[in-house]
Amino acid sequence: MASSKKKIAYVLSAFPVLSETFIGNEIRALEAQGHTIIPLVFDLRSGVAQPDDMVLAKRVNVIASVSAGNALSMLPNLWRARRFAFEQKLLARRSLLWHALKIAAVARSNDCSHIHAHFAGGAAAHAIAAARIAGLTVSFSCHGHDIYAEPEDLAAKFTNTDAVVSVCNEMREDLLAMGCSKPVMMIPCGTDPDRFQPIANGKIENGRLLFVGRLVPQKGLDDLFAAIGLLNGKLRVHLDIVGDGPLRDYCESEAARLADEGGHEIKMLGSRTGEWLKANAPHYCGVCLPFKTAPDGSRDTGPLVVKEAMAMQLPVISTAYMGVKDTVTAETGILVEPGDPQALSKAILELETAGPQQRQALGTAGRNRVLDHFTLTAQAQALSRLFESLPEAVQS
Repeated sequence: MASSKKKIAYVLSAFPVLSETFIGNEIRALEAQGHTIIPLVFDLRSGVAQPDDMVLAKRVNVIASVSAGNALSMLPNLWRARRFAFEQKLLARRSLLWHALKIAAVARSNDCSHIHAHFAGGAAAHAIAAARIAGLTVSFSCHGHDIYAEPEDLAAKFTNTDAVVSVCNEMREDLLAMGCSKPVMMIPCGTDPDRFQPIANGKIENGRLLFVGRLVPQKGLDDLFAAIGLLNGKLRVHLDIVGDGPLRDYCESEAARLADEGGHEIKMLGSRTGEWLKANAPHYCGVCLPFKTAPDGSRDTGPLVVKEAMAMQLPVISTAYMGVKDTVTAETGILVEPGDPQALSKAILELETAGPQQRQALGTAGRNRVLDHFTLTAQAQALSRLFESLPEAVQS
């Protein structure tokens, strides 16, 4: 029996991206809810990615490959998007409209009723223009740099969308303060607790802490290294850093310095897939993820890695920051103020010197909190309710 739920076109700037696992997770979870998702991608990546995303990538529509004939079939409706296109100051108008025609053609030919985009930059602009051309409803999800570091013509997007999705409460408040008059739904990214599980038959800790994330300023790595340095003579920290990025050389230099000065052992493991994470992370004593705002305004607003760690019953050391405040409680970990190495140092010492039973209690409470509030299924159900609540598309 065919599903009665809406078919949805998803507009993405790039896919698959190793650090953006939430997009593929969301698409698969929505399809499990009965939606058909038609992904449209500007940049189809061929590098390292999550295995499930590599499978999904085989069926995406590359926007550049949509034929001119299909695009021109939507030309009579181009006028519907002209006003919005003129309001976009940071995108070339002709390019915006041409690619919007292609997206609209794919959406209409697949009987889509709605278009959704991830990130409030170019993907959202093209989704809105395409929705106007196709006579469909439209929405987009905001994540961080697209709002705080590199905002692009947000006022026009807020006016022309049907709904906006925020991944945390603080961002929702910020979007409303920025003047968004359309519904702003707070729907946090969820994780799959069946995939990210604790060790089944009793945990044997490996005596190490774990950091997972891109090596960029908003991850707070400078604060983490400073905090470890403050523990010289008090505690030897054993830390594994999973991830890659522009701060790789800096991290390697700091790891060597801290080894010389305090005997700390910091290993740089490079990028790892979710399969590695679910197999290895449960053996760690906890995760340390000191998020903060980067100098350019970039920030992690609803980091999925926190929820994945909690699902695996790992205690969390992090900062009282953006979506982390919505996720971690005193029963599941330790939160300190962003940019405070002294407080972070004390938190590391507290967790490291706690007994295994205390760490286990934090981890158990963390997994229970994920099960109650942050599952991928709950996220998909909330998104489905949003999409289904929007008016039926007018395709005349």
